[in-house]
Amino acid sequence: MKATLLRRDTSAAATELGYIFTFLLGVMLMTMFSVWAWDIETNTRLRWNQEAIQANMEDIAAAVERADEASRLGANVSYAEEISWRPTEADESLFWLELHDFSLELIDEGGPLDTEVVVSGTGAGEHEGRIPLSGVERLWVVHEDGMTFLSLDRPAAVQ
Repeated sequence: MKATLLRRDTSAAATELGYIFTFLLGVMLMTMFSVWAWDIETNTRLRWNQEAIQANMEDIAAAVERADEASRLGANVSYAEEISWRPTEADESLFWLELHDFSLELIDEGGPLDTEVVVSGTGAGEHEGRIPLSGVERLWVVHEDGMTFLSLDRPAAVQ
């Protein structure tokens, strides 16, 4: 019969511990990579939203300036211009667009995308208007009866 002796061999346990620590290191590195990739994607989306909103605001402000120029032609002048709204990935159901005498403001009730663009206010009338941007694909800058305003509906005189 063969006799076996018990020995104190810890090399197998050390190998198993090495496997466990290597696995945990891999999990930690993958987690760090995931957080890093998520942060890059989030910042890129925010920058693209800001650029699209800024381009939209500049288009609308330019249309307001053209409406002001038309208003200086006479008291009975009407003007309307359609502007396409570039979509964003932000929650546009929380966006409001306000037109004041010297500014055009985007109000983001739920985030950091508040924006203001200065307009000259040199028209013959006043500026007013507050419209929601939820689901908007186009909007109108209209000058009628001495008032320049924003509208989601196509003016009757333009149809």
